[in-house]
Amino acid sequence: MLILLPPSEGKSAPKRGAALELDGLSLPELSPARERMLTALVTLCRDQPDHAASVLGLSRSQLDLVDRNAQLSAAPTARADRIYTGVLYDALDVATLSAAAKRRAATRVAVTSSLFGLVRFGDRIPAYRLSGDATVPGVGSVAGLWRESLGPAVADALGRGLLVDLRSSMYAGFWRPGPDLAARVATVRVLHESNGRRQVVSHFNKATKGRIVRALLEDGADPRTPAALAAALERLGWTVETGEPGRRGTQLDVVVSEL
Repeated sequence: MLILLPPSEGKSAPKRGAALELDGLSLPELSPARERMLTALVTLCRDQPDHAASVLGLSRSQLDLVDRNAQLSAAPTARADRIYTGVLYDALDVATLSAAAKRRAATRVAVTSSLFGLVRFGDRIPAYRLSGDATVPGVGSVAGLWRESLGPAVADALGRGLLVDLRSSMYAGFWRPGPDLAARVATVRVLHESNGRRQVVSHFNKATKGRIVRALLEDGADPRTPAALAAALERLGWTVETGEPGRRGTQLDVVVSEL
């Protein structure tokens, strides 16, 4: 099983740690694209800070993030599971997982990254700012660059297992599974039900996805089909509605009424 997560916009910047080594990251087939994106982002933020702030969608009070990007090559790094923060990652709470669950997380979870394509929790990366909908001079759109590279890397990481896609729509645009993988793809959506009405609510969506990943890692379940994943989630206490299989996989709706 491979669980794909979105990144967090906010990140925890380490105060100390070794500098970034691209060749030391998992999924080394992504190294050329990572080098292109890193070089373009650092150059933009170092040489054109005002333009960089516009490209990155930053206000004048956030210009420190431009400076941080300009120094990425030499910035301290930490494990990715300590860099990414926010509602989903707080709910997942990797630091308090059991030892067995942490081992599963190391091989079963990958985070979609605008800068690095995909990273594993154990990869050492710096804190950075780059949204998935940005267009960076020298490489073009972030999503466009990764659409050219992510397919083989995902296939390599997935092997013969089930792909559990928890990415947001922005990061799903980096790579979409083809019909050849459809039978082994489950896309999970979280719906908040209140007074008979269902809707996607960001906070419920992120927190529930974090709890789903945590529960799967602690439980040790390794479903091989969307139906088996739905059954595992129901066993773990969620209400799940399974859609019809499609060309890009099967959608599972997890319905929650309270956080």
